Amino acid sequence: MNPFDLTGKIALVTGAGEGIGNGCALELAKAGADLVLNDRPGSTTLAAAAEEVRKLGRNCWPIEANVFERVGCEELISSAIEQAGQIDILVSNPAYSKRQPFLEYDPENFDKTIQGTLTSGFHMCQLFARHLVERKSPGKIILISSVQGRMPYKLSVAYNAAKAGLDHMARTIAVELFEHKINVNTIQPGWIETPGEHRVFGSDAIKEAAETLPWKRLGQPSDIGMAAVWLASAASDYVTGDNIKVDGGFVFKEC
Repeated sequence: MNPFDLTGKIALVTGAGEGIGNGCALELAKAGADLVLNDRPGSTTLAAAAEEVRKLGRNCWPIEANVFERVGCEELISSAIEQAGQIDILVSNPAYSKRQPFLEYDPENFDKTIQGTLTSGFHMCQLFARHLVERKSPGKIILISSVQGRMPYKLSVAYNAAKAGLDHMARTIAVELFEHKINVNTIQPGWIETPGEHRVFGSDAIKEAAETLPWKRLGQPSDIGMAAVWLASAASDYVTGDNIKVDGGFVFKEC
């Protein structure tokens, strides 16, 4: 028996239109899972992401919903269960960030970052866990965090705080869900090459920066996706309450 085989499992991935969410969705599909894909309302990439999953031979249900708000999370979980029948795996991937110096940081941006990065994770975890408990079924919760949850990265006070909070929240949720055999873990990506990073920094700057990293490259969404497959599979059934760093040595680059 292959402990990484996810055949028969249904995974819900938020922020799956592109980047890390898309990488997680595709790797889960390759491992045999069927997918509920979520992205924000009006997403220009969700339909293409769903088609990628279907080309891998998996069932796929794309659902637009704003997971930055409780009502959007409720609508997503309800629609996912209605369309797919059940959910066994959650990959919660929402985030928002705007870089500013601390002394000039806009309080509204701080609140929006906490809401979109930390609070949305709470909503998705709680609603999904209730679904599992009602079914009396074990399951897997995977939250996408960041190495910035452990690094005091400048110009990112809100994002750093939100990701650190996400890591500790996951540990707390894991403890409370012991009795239900629901695994709860976070993945901490380092610098991952995504369309968003290219838009923010530019392709030339990213190519130049890659040479300064320990692995001489940025991480790929598939690197995070393969870690998600492990955490979603039976191979990690004895792992819960952990924060898994997948960064190619990024946090040690100055050592």
